[in-house]
Amino acid sequence: MNRLRLLASARRHPSAILLLTQLAGMLLYPFIENTHAGRIGFGAFGIVVLVITTRMVRQTPGLTWVSVGIALPAVVLLALQALFEMPHLLPWSAGLEAVFYFYAAGSLIAYMMADRHASSDEIFCAGATFTLLAWGFTYLFLLLQALQPGCFAAAVNAGEPRTWTELMYLSFALLSSTGIGDVIPLTAHARAIASVAMFVGVMYLAAVVSRLIGLTLQQR
Repeated sequence: MNRLRLLASARRHPSAILLLTQLAGMLLYPFIENTHAGRIGFGAFGIVVLVITTRMVRQTPGLTWVSVGIALPAVVLLALQALFEMPHLLPWSAGLEAVFYFYAAGSLIAYMMADRHASSDEIFCAGATFTLLAWGFTYLFLLLQALQPGCFAAAVNAGEPRTWTELMYLSFALLSSTGIGDVIPLTAHARAIASVAMFVGVMYLAAVVSRLIGLTLQQR
């Protein structure tokens, strides 16, 4: 009976499943990112997130075939990197994942903006969309770092490439406008993308989240 209730709740709130999956990955990855098995595991986890996100896009105005067309080559590249250690594929997989997450985030925004009332799933969707944007910019930072080594610096291990966790932290800091943290963009291209991330974060909070809050208060 409890299992049936959980399944019914998951069907009513698919955005909550996506949000919890992404948050779980963010919290778990720092424990395993420095190990080879951990990187393989996170590659597999990335594939799971892509599959869940693709299923979410099916419930939005976004085109499923577009999301699948972006996700499939990304999944193949992630699998090759995880199984055969092909670091030269990182720019390609990171670029595809960035495009995929941005497309999924845009589809979820269209889903939230289409209604005249705020459902409980749309509240979860607001959080899931924010994390999708953060993941999208994280992979965009990874792509830039692969193409332009040394474009990001930090107080710890200043001469080494920044890890996924560090760039995710930078992405969240920029989107939420809470600061920039200890990871600093050094080159003109890195600063340009960081500026776009700040702009997107401010506009998302002002245009999407504020609208959902207004609709929720209006219903009450």
